[in-house]
Amino acid sequence: MVQQNSFTFKLSPAQQAELTRILAMGNYRPVQAPYTQIAVKAEDCTVNLYTSGKCLVQGKGAEEFVLFVLEPHVLKHAAHGYEDVLNPEAANPHMGVDESGKGDFFGPIVVVAAYVDAGLIETMRAMNVRDSKRITSDDAALGLGRELRRLLGRRYSVVKIGPRAYNRLYAKMRNVNTLLAWAHARAIENLLETVPSCPRAISDQFGKKEQVERALMKKGKEIELVQQPRAEADIAVAAASVMARELFLRALYDLQQKYNRDFPKGASAMVQEAARELAGKAGPEVLLDTAKCHFKTTDKVLADLGTDRTVLGPEGQATSKPPARRKAS
Repeated sequence: MVQQNSFTFKLSPAQQAELTRILAMGNYRPVQAPYTQIAVKAEDCTVNLYTSGKCLVQGKGAEEFVLFVLEPHVLKHAAHGYEDVLNPEAANPHMGVDESGKGDFFGPIVVVAAYVDAGLIETMRAMNVRDSKRITSDDAALGLGRELRRLLGRRYSVVKIGPRAYNRLYAKMRNVNTLLAWAHARAIENLLETVPSCPRAISDQFGKKEQVERALMKKGKEIELVQQPRAEADIAVAAASVMARELFLRALYDLQQKYNRDFPKGASAMVQEAARELAGKAGPEVLLDTAKCHFKTTDKVLADLGTDRTVLGPEGQATSKPPARRKAS
């Protein structure tokens, strides 16, 4: 098995304090890194403890640092290399489902379902498959996603909802979680065409599990659905997240080629400026073909252009619902 050279842990305040003490006293060289409480260069690896409590260990010696410093002295338990012992079900055949593009104004939503068994899991661990949010380079996500698609062959499925279809569906459903439940159910059903005996599907907890169950058709009625927080810790979900991100990035690149301009990710001020330039040149209606129009970004862009949602027709009228207010206790 290829040695793993990147690890991420979420540490409690007590664990952060202990790691800081160890790094300050040990034979480590301090380095500068943004948003960190402490960052050091150890032998053959770097250790960054961020203000968020996330600890990132990277480099040739990362695995040794985790095994001989972090686990025994900070985490106080052994996990790396014991995944199948601690969670034996994780190595059984199952599928993971995840999406990309939900928080991006431009581009589609891509949902992927990925099947794994014991042999595929071993290969994926050797490939260092992990949650796509831990992959900071688009090039790395594109490369790993392509490798995973080659590995899995027909043992994955994709549901890609382009902006025009997304806006039409959102105008009908008026809820992102309802839309996601429908897309997850379609991805599960499609993959069951190839692996009909798959007993279980795991996904992140984005809404009520019953929404997905109701959206499943005949083939999916027998599968066990599991929704859990931080589902990307499961390697099937992690693989699905990487492939979904890869295919989202490729779709964004296609938009860039079609319109000969950049389409930034996310929903930042840079995204708003790009949308304003695009709509100013091609007309506001172009947002229906390039963006998720229920975002508040749409209203800001249209206001800057001296117009409003009426120019977008029926499919552009739906807006994101504000979060429910908590009742005063």
